[in-house]
Amino acid sequence: MATDIKGPGIFLAQFAGDAAPFNSFDAITKWAGKLGYKGVQVPSWDGRMIDLKKAAESKTYCDDLKGTAKKNGVEITELSTHLQGHLVAIHPTYDEAVDGFAPPAVHGNPKARQEWACEQVKLAAKASKNLGLTSHVSFTGALAWPFLYPWPPRAPGLVEEAFKELGKRWTPLLDAMKDNGVKVGFELHPGEDTFDGATFEMFLEQTGNHP
Repeated sequence: MATDIKGPGIFLAQFAGDAAPFNSFDAITKWAGKLGYKGVQVPSWDGRMIDLKKAAESKTYCDDLKGTAKKNGVEITELSTHLQGHLVAIHPTYDEAVDGFAPPAVHGNPKARQEWACEQVKLAAKASKNLGLTSHVSFTGALAWPFLYPWPPRAPGLVEEAFKELGKRWTPLLDAMKDNGVKVGFELHPGEDTFDGATFEMFLEQTGNHP
């Protein structure tokens, strides 16, 4: 991640919507710039903010996006795959609840939804490179979260097995990020298997302390 703290920055996902000035990248970055923000973190799942596939394929598109941000007095600090990252690993308990994070074509099909999410993270790696970014932010997803409370007792080794699978799913995605010169920062958050320092260390162990 970045070694120099800059700012202030703002996560556009918390404000993006269908009403102006929050319904386009140009308008929302102009709004953010006028408020004194210097950086914007872009939700890669929101087509009003960015066409992720196009950004992964076209340096020209990315240059135009950066130009729009610069014109409005801000710069893109990272792309975010919080929603797609969460869908990389979902316990079946939450299948119906999280389907809305993905396109209708994969609703009701957890395997297809996971494959879509993984491809999205890989596209974000390429898009980040095209944007000249070296850092990225995401969630890990959660396979063990329903078993956080120790009653009724968990089966022995259940949490360890969940983290092993989490590492298995994320390692190739981290490889894709590394191949594109991008480091990933995971937000530690309730509802994710990595929700504190201890669980993050468990995740790191299962990814071989991936650089």
